[in-house]
Amino acid sequence: MSLVNEKVERKELNRKKYCRFKKMGIKYVDYKDPNFLLKFLNEQGKILPRRLTGNSLKFQRRVSTAIKRARHLALLPYVADGLK
Repeated sequence: MSLVNEKVERKELNRKKYCRFKKMGIKYVDYKDPNFLLKFLNEQGKILPRRLTGNSLKFQRRVSTAIKRARHLALLPYVADGLK
């Protein structure tokens, strides 16, 4: 591995995460939009943690509530073999 590739990878790891909701001015997380909520799920259908998504605590709670509501209405699966 070259030194340049190592520096690029290190920069990507150290990049500051941001809350996309605060940055874009989104106030409401819609549970009826499964395509948007899929960004916060992994391949198995589990909710991604804050440290990976970069959400603030307030919006992470709202996202998880919206995902649970969408699952209850069968808009999102509870468990998936290959979601993405």
